[in-house]
Amino acid sequence: MNATPSSTDHRDHTYGTDHAYGTDGTDRTQPADQEGRTVHLDTAGWGTMPAAVRALVADCASREDRYGPHELEEDLEDVLRTEVHERLGALLGVPAADTAVVTDAAGAFDALVSRLTPGRGERAWTTPYESAARLTALYALRDRTRCTVEVVPLREDGDLDLEWMARHIDDDVALVSVVHVPSGCGIVNPVEEIGQILAPYRCVYAVDASYSAGQLPVDAGRIGCQLLTGDGWRFLRGPYAVGFAFLAPRLRAAFEDAAAHRPLPPNAAVAGLNAALAHHTATTATTDGPAGLAGQGLLPALRAAVEECPGTELIAPGRVQSAILAFRHRDLPAALVRRRLAARGVVLWKTVAQETPLHLPRSGATTALRASLGPDTTPQDIARFGRALREVVREETARAQRPRPARTLPPAPTPTSALASAPAPVPPAGPRPRPSARRHLTLCPTP
Repeated sequence: MNATPSSTDHRDHTYGTDHAYGTDGTDRTQPADQEGRTVHLDTAGWGTMPAAVRALVADCASREDRYGPHELEEDLEDVLRTEVHERLGALLGVPAADTAVVTDAAGAFDALVSRLTPGRGERAWTTPYESAARLTALYALRDRTRCTVEVVPLREDGDLDLEWMARHIDDDVALVSVVHVPSGCGIVNPVEEIGQILAPYRCVYAVDASYSAGQLPVDAGRIGCQLLTGDGWRFLRGPYAVGFAFLAPRLRAAFEDAAAHRPLPPNAAVAGLNAALAHHTATTATTDGPAGLAGQGLLPALRAAVEECPGTELIAPGRVQSAILAFRHRDLPAALVRRRLAARGVVLWKTVAQETPLHLPRSGATTALRASLGPDTTPQDIARFGRALREVVREETARAQRPRPARTLPPAPTPTSALASAPAPVPPAGPRPRPSARRHLTLCPTP
């Protein structure tokens, strides 16, 4: 798979001091403020690698640089061919032989969908919480095969309408794509209940677990899906450019045919994912539960920290929430708030409407902030985030309300007689030049 950023990986500028680790491998988690370590509330965007995982990836990169990629591949043969698949099978509750290592979840979904051949007029279902990358693959499938793409409606509380799905499912539905936890908000979609509705029918059930694997239990066998994809660098806290997939046996041939034409993840990244899976298993064996990270008591404190700040609005549809919380401020731009928080050593993510174009624009949000808990998040981190958010809002609100000094224009020069008699300049023909200021693109759903 191509090692390209996911559609949900958007930043208004580079991290700078927000990076957990420098390019030389040195630890940069200590910010230049007086309150200690960086408060990393962006595990959904990029989970900070555990020290052992980071050391392993750095060692693999050093060995590859010294001896070459083929030597490293020989040294890691057991990890690449066997061990990482056994760990993925254990994580997902499936046979190791039914797992695959990919560069990213969106690329794996696109690879499989590009090989599906639904008949003309057959239906593919998606949800309002679908990512732009997966919607792109679905619209390409529609254009190629003349199938139709239908969006499952939501209930008033924001949950998917399972009754609608039960009434409208039949063998004309060829593909159902559901995201377990979306990138733009923290709702947990009922993927197991959906699997029970779809089980009697022939459709391919595809689940995106990019934002749930590592923070919630993900059992593809219990879900009943035929494809499950995920990224390894979010809540699993592995290196970038490596993900995973579970494929039902009937889909493997089509998937491998498509994947044969796409790059594989770097061997060092696969070794890092294997180490991250081992670390995840060891550290969650006694604490993991049905609610995952959200059930460890910090999500209510995170919500309270946001709600106590004047002018903030939560974006939290649905009855069941994960360890992700999206919000916005009514008056202040999300990019500004994110930068001011980063200057105080608090790292959040700025999300834009184009990342989930069927949901955020309809909620009235063009940009928003997303905070996500991690296994190392502490109550002190939440308290510090709350203080920093209130300080930023107070200072920036006061700055916006401060009257600006009136601009004094210099006196106009007295025209000379030659200039006074010259004709006025004629504007050039053709289209007006576009402004150079950066603007956000909001995608609208196609009919």
